[in-house]
Amino acid sequence: MKKILIIIICLFSISANAIEKKTTFDKDLFEKAQSDGKIVIVSSWVKYCMSCAGQMKILNKAKKNGALSDIKFDNIEYFSFDITNREIADLLNVKYQTTLLIFENNKEIYRSLGETTKELIYDAIKSSI
Repeated sequence: MKKILIIIICLFSISANAIEKKTTFDKDLFEKAQSDGKIVIVSSWVKYCMSCAGQMKILNKAKKNGALSDIKFDNIEYFSFDITNREIADLLNVKYQTTLLIFENNKEIYRSLGETTKELIYDAIKSSI
């Protein structure tokens, strides 16, 4: 029984890291996207966080597909960053991993912590379009 439990824990750890996590946030690109009138989505993560990986998979799918049913996600810029990068975290006032932010017209219009439900994340994105 112990061996099975250890294997399950290892599988969850591997799946959490299966998605490539890298910092794509750049302050200049962030500001340019906002000045260009784009919706800006920013998510925070940390290396061994399973909920971060789940949230990133949902965001990557939205970014890759560019659409959800009849709604286009085409005027959106996506950024992510490692929460241990204090400069970015302080700039955005983010204290925890799996924080999701949406900006429109240079204002933060949405913030969630630990949200990994596809429908709720897509609803948040749709509400900003």
